[in-house]
Amino acid sequence: MMKENNSQILNAQPAAGTAIQSATATQQSDSAASSAQPAENKQSAFRKFWTWLNEDDTEDDGLTPEEREAKKRANRVGFAVLYRKELADHLSSKRFWAMFVLLFLVSVAALYGAVGALQQASLQAQAKSTSLGDFMFLKLFTTSGSNIYSFSTFLGFLGPVFGIMLGFDAINNEIAQGTLNRLAAQPIYRDTIINAKFLAGATIVFMTVFSLGGLLAGMGLLMSGINPAAEEWFRLIIFLFMAGVYISLWLAIAVLFSTTSRHAATSALISIALWLFLTMFFSFVATGLANLVYPSAGASAQSLIGNYRLNAGLNRISPFYLFSEVTSVLMNPNVRSLDIMSLVEYQNGAIASYLTLGQSLLQIWPHLVAMIAEALIGFAAAYISFMRKEIRA
Repeated sequence: MMKENNSQILNAQPAAGTAIQSATATQQSDSAASSAQPAENKQSAFRKFWTWLNEDDTEDDGLTPEEREAKKRANRVGFAVLYRKELADHLSSKRFWAMFVLLFLVSVAALYGAVGALQQASLQAQAKSTSLGDFMFLKLFTTSGSNIYSFSTFLGFLGPVFGIMLGFDAINNEIAQGTLNRLAAQPIYRDTIINAKFLAGATIVFMTVFSLGGLLAGMGLLMSGINPAAEEWFRLIIFLFMAGVYISLWLAIAVLFSTTSRHAATSALISIALWLFLTMFFSFVATGLANLVYPSAGASAQSLIGNYRLNAGLNRISPFYLFSEVTSVLMNPNVRSLDIMSLVEYQNGAIASYLTLGQSLLQIWPHLVAMIAEALIGFAAAYISFMRKEIRA
């Protein structure tokens, strides 16, 4: 009896081990399946989002893939045609050439005043056996004459007027002439109209800025005889690019008011009023708010620093202030910082040294981002307003 029981126990042990192993494997497979299920859910969710993001909104338009591709191709061709048409309209416009000639004459006068001021300063430095310093070529664009402002000052002040002139009647003029409904009836997407208009205007802006900069650079070389270094050329090119972004910002604002206003005169007046406020009067508002938060009368040094920084932060809302700081950093490598601590160190006799181009770009990088963001916000608002506008025949 005991032998039979022992044999039954011995025979049952392999079976029990097999059952335990099978149960363990089942638990492991269940746990692996449960752990793999969230990953599969995540993958499926991501796949669904990616499919939704790439799906065509015109899937139910009744067109075949070949017809839909032909429609997209026609839209691209229509965009190119409309873009070239807007460029031709700007370049053949008397208004554009009048503004271009005005900017050119003002720039030449500013260059003539800068050359005269630098020659006089050079004679005084020779009499005192001193040197004017490096980066003299850049000073041709930032030095004011005895009776006229510098080229950079004129560009910062009159550049927005040029951008507003290009965009204040971009949309409402088409409505007034009855041509917008004809454009919308063409086999192109609706946003192609406003995209082509803004891109054509921005192209004109950059062409004008670089043309003026190149002409003045050549004239400055002939009139002054200065041999510029490679870094000065790079700084000038970056400065002209920043000027193009700055003017394109005002172009986007003008297109926005052209979209929201029924008449071109209304959009022009609103754009000019905003330009005057942000350029000439916004600094008073920023100073008043800073003095309200940090009173300067009998204040401590920490309060004065807070007043300065708040005032500068509020002023940087204005594109004109941003462009002024960009000009001061790019065209004057001796500007080491835009913070009050740098000014205090300079006044207390800190050793002046020039910054490299990379260090100057690090200082103006936030300004470039801010100007591009403001331009994108203005154009996005114009885009949304145009897409929601009702176009009637």
